[in-house]
Amino acid sequence: MALNVTQKLIKDHLVSGKIEPGEEISLKIDQTLTQDATGTMVMLELEAMGLDYAKTEASAQYVDHNLIQVDSKNPDDHLFLESSAKRFGLHYSRPGNGVSHPVHMQRLAKPGKTLLGSDSHTPANGSMGMFAMGAGGIDVAMAIAGEPIYITMPQVFGVKLTGELPDWVSAKDVILELLRRYDVKGGVGKVIEYYGPGLDNLSAMDRHVIANMGAELGATTTVFPSDKEIKNFLTQQNRADDWVELVADKDATYDLHDEINLSELEPLVAKPSSPGNVVPISEVEGTPIYQSYIGSSANPGYKDFAIAAEIVKDKTIAPGLSFDVNPTSRQMLTNLVKEMHIASLLQAGGRLHQAGCNGCIGMGQAPATGRNSLRTTPRNFPGRSGTKEDSVFLSGTEVAAASALTGKITDPRKLDIPYPKIKDVKNTNADDDLLDAPLPYEEAKQVELIKGSNIVSIPEMGELPDTLEIPVLLKVGDNVSTDEILAGGARVLPFRSNLPEISKFTFEAVDSTYVERGLNTKEKGGHAIVGGFNYGQGSSREHAALAPKYLGLHAVLVKDFARIHWQNLINFGILPLTFANEEDYDKLKEGEVLAFNDLRNQLQQGDSLTAKLQDKQEEIKVEHNLTPRQKDIVLHGGLINWTKARQQQKN
Repeated sequence: MALNVTQKLIKDHLVSGKIEPGEEISLKIDQTLTQDATGTMVMLELEAMGLDYAKTEASAQYVDHNLIQVDSKNPDDHLFLESSAKRFGLHYSRPGNGVSHPVHMQRLAKPGKTLLGSDSHTPANGSMGMFAMGAGGIDVAMAIAGEPIYITMPQVFGVKLTGELPDWVSAKDVILELLRRYDVKGGVGKVIEYYGPGLDNLSAMDRHVIANMGAELGATTTVFPSDKEIKNFLTQQNRADDWVELVADKDATYDLHDEINLSELEPLVAKPSSPGNVVPISEVEGTPIYQSYIGSSANPGYKDFAIAAEIVKDKTIAPGLSFDVNPTSRQMLTNLVKEMHIASLLQAGGRLHQAGCNGCIGMGQAPATGRNSLRTTPRNFPGRSGTKEDSVFLSGTEVAAASALTGKITDPRKLDIPYPKIKDVKNTNADDDLLDAPLPYEEAKQVELIKGSNIVSIPEMGELPDTLEIPVLLKVGDNVSTDEILAGGARVLPFRSNLPEISKFTFEAVDSTYVERGLNTKEKGGHAIVGGFNYGQGSSREHAALAPKYLGLHAVLVKDFARIHWQNLINFGILPLTFANEEDYDKLKEGEVLAFNDLRNQLQQGDSLTAKLQDKQEEIKVEHNLTPRQKDIVLHGGLINWTKARQQQKN
């Protein structure tokens, strides 16, 4: 049977289940990735599990999100993460080394391997011929401990690429085109696999751009083949021995199919406030901007910065505009310095920031109130930039650089300059100097974890009760993101290892009274949240499940969920429920009390539950679609309790 690349990767790592869409499968994980916004919780979870040493081929802890050191919280957590990496046998990427995704691609990613990361943009490494997925932190902790990851076997969505990108059109426009066609739910339950002759004209970093924002489609992951371009990339990184060829069989088929002729693409822009709100640049051309921002994991390559430097070279940015340059790795920044591109960006008026996630996660570079920001970042969810009432547009680098010169969204094809031709760097400055290698096992066992005062252990969580009578504390609409549930940014993320403190920011952008009201229900049996479609889209941060849980959340009832957040709710013992009849959404108002009786037995017996609406004296049917393993996790009150129970049974 002819196989596509996705099927080959899954077949080689299948632990249990059948490779049929809709079936639960489990996969062996070769590599893991954690970053500092989520990794502190992962390390606490490894400590709680009693892990001796990492069981993976390679696991890496990156420090890229929380780089601002306005007090001791972030540096204290960096010390904790460094000591944890030493203790558990992980690589440790120091602050300043760069964003996890491109650095992992440069130094550790290997074709044919699986990668699980506690960051929703982990699929960026699918550009290397890997099966790379984002997940909640505790799922990654389990993988580090040697456990497989359980997922629903996705459909494989084949996208054939033909033609060649025209001048002034970039890889960012490829993924924006898919978002224009399918919006933010178009990839749910699917792996997007690219193939076809158009791949010959896309570099490894071009593919990274496309794979990175597959997360914005809601896809399980994105997969590219490992071909001669990946071989060239690994050779440039002094890692030629890590290359293996991995391509689809000649007669491979796909569950779904689409085609993009690269030659027909034009510059595209995603309007506020969704990555799926994509239009041709002609529809927004002339819109004034306050900020033009280049970089982030969505445009992390050398070419992304070099072409911007060539566009603005010997020119000056528009008056009153902030031109923010966000390097993505130390290696990339060093190359740009040596080739004088940084000088061109600075001479034009660019503001150079350290290599990290920075403004993409709302950690600095927030735009002014009431002004437009144009960014090459992957997301523009409301408030993600750090400004509550933000207005963020997304584009490729060429559009962002051209617009920096004019102070308004500008079609770069209309600039009176030739299209810059960027040459590959001969010496990529590849090194592992700030990527500390894991300690040997015997040495690692002697390491003591360094815990600052802001690091608080995860509170114990009880089992699911047999009876719940819980009010609907909050009702929200469609496409609520994890940024709206629990924001990132410089105010919030320093408390990532302190659940009682970070929970105080829960739903603040939606309802500032939620935290106080949630705490009031906690001792009275807790509460529920009701939502619409695609609830929990965006970041993989498990704090968006943990914080509401800490405030008394027992059940979330929505029309449907985003994949990672759905799993995070299960991992912390929160019932993820969907309406059997979507019209019942309209029946539920804030304050309505939902009553579940004989809950534990109902959960074990089938896929649906009965919820009584006490105020209306009627019942509605809700569904959960949990596997037997997931039911057991929820019944135990979450994955930590479930893991402890399994260990006790073994003993």
